[in-house]
Amino acid sequence: MTSLRFPRGLYGVTPEWDDTGRLLRAVEQAAAGGMRSLQLRRKDVPAATRRAQAQALAPLCRELGVVFLINDHWELALEVGADGVHLGRDDGDLAQVRAQAPDLIIGASCYDDIERARAMLDAGADYIAFGAVFPSPTKPAAVRAPLSLFAQALQLARSRPAPRPAVVAIGGITPSNAPLVAQAGADAVAVITGVFEAPDVGRAAAECSRPFLPTPAPEPPRRDPAD
Repeated sequence: MTSLRFPRGLYGVTPEWDDTGRLLRAVEQAAAGGMRSLQLRRKDVPAATRRAQAQALAPLCRELGVVFLINDHWELALEVGADGVHLGRDDGDLAQVRAQAPDLIIGASCYDDIERARAMLDAGADYIAFGAVFPSPTKPAAVRAPLSLFAQALQLARSRPAPRPAVVAIGGITPSNAPLVAQAGADAVAVITGVFEAPDVGRAAAECSRPFLPTPAPEPPRRDPAD
């Protein structure tokens, strides 16, 4: 399988929970179900709350083998020892962040804009994220990114040197529609509600992860010992 700069599979995004203990337990359950990466996304909370949750999640993710990113705040990512940062359109210049934090994994929101994706890759993005793919309870007014966009995005990512950037889908993704996104060409799915608000977090994580697992090679036919 092609080597990627960002893990293939389930990319969990934290819900807006102030209960850090509950959040840590859910992250453990999601990781047990196959979650490969996690983004702390706390948009409208005091900086102290965001920092406290980042400080709690960073060592847990290291222990679990989960790649840990922080939304928007690359300085906080460096402070707590996170692996990376996710940047939206209004979250700073990606090239400048890359220059100041060369070792961080940097992902970029590209909405439904393939030309923005090209520019973000030129600036040093490790993954490009498109969405909302489906109606999103988190961002009901978000621009929609059609599934057909992922073939273009994958072709664009494959034009870059190995290990190549990853293509991420976000927005309204659930265990039932994750296979559609994988088939369309996404390397990973970013999921909030579909995992963390599910009755069984671990099971939902496993179901979202399954479409991205390698297909087992068929077993060779057994020979009759008498032959």
